[in-house]
Amino acid sequence: MRRSDVSQIRDLPLFSDMSAAHFESLVSAALLQKFPEGITLIHEGEAPDFLHVIVDGTIELFANWQGRETTIDIVRPVTTFILAAVVRDEVYLKSARTLAPSRILLLPAEAVRDVFGRDAAFARSIVNELAARYRSVVRVLKDHKLRTGIERLANWILQENRLQGRHGRVKLSYEKRKLSARLGMTPENLSRNLASLSLHGISISGHEISIVDRNALLALAKPHTLIDGSDAHRDDLITVSLPLSTPSTSNLLRRKRILRS
Repeated sequence: MRRSDVSQIRDLPLFSDMSAAHFESLVSAALLQKFPEGITLIHEGEAPDFLHVIVDGTIELFANWQGRETTIDIVRPVTTFILAAVVRDEVYLKSARTLAPSRILLLPAEAVRDVFGRDAAFARSIVNELAARYRSVVRVLKDHKLRTGIERLANWILQENRLQGRHGRVKLSYEKRKLSARLGMTPENLSRNLASLSLHGISISGHEISIVDRNALLALAKPHTLIDGSDAHRDDLITVSLPLSTPSTSNLLRRKRILRS
């Protein structure tokens, strides 16, 4: 890699706190490559040769089974993808391909595991990254299990609006069938839900979704910290409070009274 690329990579959260010597060791055999749209980078069932870090672009994580394919996630910078397979040295459970021209950092998997065992700061960053991905999976699972299809779509629109600059317009930059798979519904249900959102403050023209009545959309979506995360759409979230009547709080107050007596 060019020194300017190395400097940019060094600033990424995954590498910013590790020792200079270990960082140089890790990136000495790394590659920073550009890929066009539609390139499959990872095949499920294969052993990992590299840790992939998306620096620019958009990545689709997907899986196949008996002729069926589904989108599992859409990943944007800056983050790793399928890190757990590299850390555990086990086969990939998902495939990955570019949905847009992308710039990907490729770190040899064996070197990642070696530095993981020798650099405590890097190990903490890896653990934090794995924890973030795990919590993201739990949120997606709750979103799918606890919300209807139209509620999932409404929250996706709010999240995409934030990611695309909070302009009240969301541009779908990939096929609708990928979005329907990501949201756990059929393409037909996605079309029906998009049409139904016209009653909840949404206007649609081609691949562009406009939020014309934000309050109406929020009333349907009801974004929540325990599903969408504290920073998903910060101004819109329903926050969690602990009422004094909960058993844990009541027990605490009771113990305090006993101690005072």
